[in-house]
Formats: sequence, C-alpha cells, structure tokens
Amino acid sequence: VWPSSVNDTKFNSAVFLLTGLPGQEDEDIHLWISIPFCLMYVISILGNSVILFIIKTDQSLHEPMYIFLSMLAVTDLGISIATMPTILGIYLFNIREISLNACFSQLFFIPSLQCIESSVLLLMAFDRFIAICYPLRYASILTLPRIAKMGLVCVLRAVAIILPLPILLKRFRYCRANVLSHSYCLHNEVMKMACSDITVNNIYGLFTKLLTMGLDSLLIFLSYLMILKTVLRIASHVECLRALNTCVSHLCAVLLFYTPAIRLSVIHRFRKGSSPMLEIILGYISMLVPPLMNPIVVSSSLVTQEMKNTVLQFHPGPLHPR
Repeated sequence: VWPSSVNDTKFNSAVFLLTGLPGQEDEDIHLWISIPFCLMYVISILGNSVILFIIKTDQSLHEPMYIFLSMLAVTDLGISIATMPTILGIYLFNIREISLNACFSQLFFIPSLQCIESSVLLLMAFDRFIAICYPLRYASILTLPRIAKMGLVCVLRAVAIILPLPILLKRFRYCRANVLSHSYCLHNEVMKMACSDITVNNIYGLFTKLLTMGLDSLLIFLSYLMILKTVLRIASHVECLRALNTCVSHLCAVLLFYTPAIRLSVIHRFRKGSSPMLEIILGYISMLVPPLMNPIVVSSSLVTQEMKNTVLQFHPGPLHPR
C-alpha cells in the first residue's frame, strides 16, 4: 500500500530525477565527463549542418542519394537537440529534475526521430537497390516529387506510431520511486513507475519497436540480399567493387544506428539484473554516436563526389585510359 501523500501527488507537480554514470557523482568528475559530451554535441551540430549546407549549395548533389543524406542529417540534428540538453544539464549544472511534461516531450520526440531515422535508412537502402538492380529506371522511379512523398510518409508514420506512447502514459498516476537510470526519459522506465496496470503500454511499446526498427532492419537486410545477388552476376570485378563501394557508407550508418539501439531494447525487456553501467553506456552510444559519426561516414561520399566534379571540370569530355 502506497502512502496517501504519495498517492495523492498531482500529475502536473510530479517530477522525475535523471541519472548520470553510476558511481560518478562527484562534481569535479562531472566536469571532466561533460567535456567529451560537449565536444560530441558541437561536432554533431556542426557536422550535420555542414552536410546540409554542402548539399543545398551544390547543384550537382541534388540527387536522390544526397537528398536522403540530407534527411538523415536533419534527423540526427533533431536527436542531438532532443537528448543533449538534459545530459549536459546533469554534468555541467547538476540539474537532475525533469517535469512530467518535459519528460513526455522527450518520450515523443526521441523515439519519433529514431523512427524517422530508421525509415530514412530504409529509403537509402531502397535507393541503392534501385541504382544497382534497375539502373536504367533509376531516374524515373526516384523523382523529386516521389522522394518528397516518401519523406512525408516517414514523418507521418513516426507520429502515428509514437504519439500513443506519451498519451497512454499520461493517464497514469505516478507514485513509485521517481529516479530514472538514464540522462533522458525512456518509455520502458517511465511506465514502470506508474502505480497502474501497464500491460497495454508494455505490449504497445514492444509493438512499436517491431513495427519500426524490426521491420525496417528486415527490409534493409532483404534489399542487400538482392543487391548482392545482382552484383555477383556482374562479370567484371571492377564493376562489382564499384557497385558495392556505393553501399559502404550506408552500411556503416545502418550498423551504427541499429546495433546499440536493438541491443539496448533487448536488455531493457528481456535481461533482468543487467549491469546499470552497461545500459547507460549503450544508451549514450545509441543516442549520441550516430549523429556524431554519420557526418564523418557521409562526408566520404561527398568528398568522392566533389573530387569527381573537380575532375570533370578540367576534363569536360569522356576520360579514356592511355
């Protein structure tokens, strides 16, 4: 039986307490920990902004592949902006409290942006599939209006799937321990602090993961199976390597995004008593590493394209080997 004073806590006045790295509560240690987080934040913002600027200003990059890259950069910017303020608030200013409304905002925006990023990675896999398997139809299939519709569908899908999560949680009264084990709000943790039946929330939370990351990762895997099947038919090893080389940056982005996110989801749901430090580190990796590394991975594609454009400026005609 919960104390009446806790049971009667008003919804709007309740707060949660965020947590940093376990066992690292000293303020001097927090200051040192904040330095790499600040660097990651600045690099993520600048890196993705530079990618967007280059793609916007260079007319030769207004192609489907680079439009999808710009979508990925926008999503990464959103994830950084949604997660970093509470993380830096803990380590720089020792601000651990977060109101329910702010927590529910993170519960909506973080998984929504992750869902959009998963969708964009699927679109990029589709782009590579069409480019390699149906090169003659590439321009007719991936037109700008169709790409815009795809982007809109990604956003609408994320909103439709994720919006019920905070709405379902908002019905509850929270009377259990209000200390979260991460530096931001996660659906799995918040719902366990409600003094109500959370069966529906638990089932729907698992459903959202299967419908977004689970389905998207399966479709990406199938698309690369078909790409590999097509590439293996190519007689020339040079052409084979050239085709596969266009997929390298995308495969790196896929691994950076799905590996820690899926592992963290599995730990939260199926592995009881796992190391808190492991969960927190995986949480940081899943939220902070993709926005940080994607500009670096993507920039290799942009640099390759820029070098190609530079060569073509000096050699306007076809290049023939001597």
